[in-house]
Amino acid sequence: MRHRIPVDLVLDTTAAPGATAREHLVEQLREAVLAGQIAAGAQLPSSRSLAAATGCSRGTVIAAFEELIGEGYCVSVPGSGTFVAADLSIVAGRRPTPRPARPDRDPPAPGARSGAPGRSAHHLSPGSPSTQFGGTREWQTAWRRALRRDLPSVPPPPAGDARLRELIADHLLQARGVRCDRDDVLLTAGTNDGIALLMHALRAEGPVGARIATEEPGYPASRRVIRRLGGHSVGVPVRGGGIDVEALRAQEGPFAGVLLTPSHQYPLGGRMPVAGRLAVLDWARERDALVIEDDYDSEFRHGAPALPAIASLDDERRVALVGSYSKTLSPWLRCGYVVVRHPDVRERALAARADLGLPLSGTVQHALAEFLESGGLRRHLARVGRAYAHRRTLVIDAFAGAPGVRVHAVEAGLHATLTWEPGPTAAAAVRELAARGVATTPLHEYYDDPASAPHGLVLGYGAASDVQLHGALQHITEVLAGARNEDRCEDRGEDRGAVQGADRGSASVRA
Repeated sequence: MRHRIPVDLVLDTTAAPGATAREHLVEQLREAVLAGQIAAGAQLPSSRSLAAATGCSRGTVIAAFEELIGEGYCVSVPGSGTFVAADLSIVAGRRPTPRPARPDRDPPAPGARSGAPGRSAHHLSPGSPSTQFGGTREWQTAWRRALRRDLPSVPPPPAGDARLRELIADHLLQARGVRCDRDDVLLTAGTNDGIALLMHALRAEGPVGARIATEEPGYPASRRVIRRLGGHSVGVPVRGGGIDVEALRAQEGPFAGVLLTPSHQYPLGGRMPVAGRLAVLDWARERDALVIEDDYDSEFRHGAPALPAIASLDDERRVALVGSYSKTLSPWLRCGYVVVRHPDVRERALAARADLGLPLSGTVQHALAEFLESGGLRRHLARVGRAYAHRRTLVIDAFAGAPGVRVHAVEAGLHATLTWEPGPTAAAAVRELAARGVATTPLHEYYDDPASAPHGLVLGYGAASDVQLHGALQHITEVLAGARNEDRCEDRGEDRGAVQGADRGSASVRA
């Protein structure tokens, strides 16, 4: 059945089999915007009138609006309503044109090593989340309640606010099957701070000389933290979704621990099978080592069932689980946690924290506790999870059928990894994309030995809106396709400049 609603828009209210009312409404409104049926800057009908016209509940309409706002198609103006984004650059299939970013809104680029500009029209920083939750009533209420509290005259306890630690312990039991109590949870200023705290705790006399096995490739910031504190990071190859346990066993000498990302290997993707997780626990038992489990984006599973956390399989308290709100909420909060159940390691970690101080605001702790206790975090994760799943589909579709291009790491999380052969070097691709206003990160930055890395890019799709992501993906496909065409021209002895012009012309026609 088709209904005409205000702004002269006709919607089909009959959902396809298997689609929910919200999904169908989002798809209808999205198509209307892209087809130009609703002009950029136009106000959408109120949630009440749209619910009455379509037969949906008002809650369904509000959820649809929130999804479109998160995707970048619409904006919410408090007290006025919901509007189509005024700067929408994809209408009726037109190619988006990069615009200078507003200095107060655009996030910093990944860094000089990536060859990225300081400001980018399309910023695809791996791991950067959507921060749309900041405008929700629940988040604002949590902060108002936290700010109404009287400020204590003494610093927060070294382990952090007891109420927040108890809420985290409850969440980990429900979401990850990890049994712990609040005394096992130590609050941190994020993942790197958590790893640093564990480095201080691994040896009673300090971390100097501690050897930590790490994934190769892996998260470079973690390796830098280990080395800065006097430890040694020993790279072990990744195979089959996780660290190669046989290669780990072959490493000689003592180890203080092993650092893993088993739920979603960073940056190649994949999940360590249960047999591999149990094998790592056996290795830790044999070497008297600590397993540091970085559970960085286990909240976002795109259809794949979650495997048990290694910490949930640990009967000997040899696993320290590192978590953070940097990807579920925002890295600006600087809030995370470490679950340490081994009594000696926990005691040394607490002693180190007491000496160093807790680098996390007590007000932030209280606000997060309010947000968790109200259920705001759970609802936020459900909302952004839908948006991330949709953006993941955009990434997969953008490279479907692209010769030589493979997409990895899309079974979970907020990033995808591209590899290609043949084609440009990653450094050349990053430079060309930076010139087009697209900030990306080359895959070789995640390797201890960059020369061993394949040509590749790591793309974050969490912070970008659908519109921004669509434009960035178009640039990436053009850069990779253009480089392959140049290689073919050189093989045939053709003039590179002439074919470049023809290639660009055909690209604009296709767009």
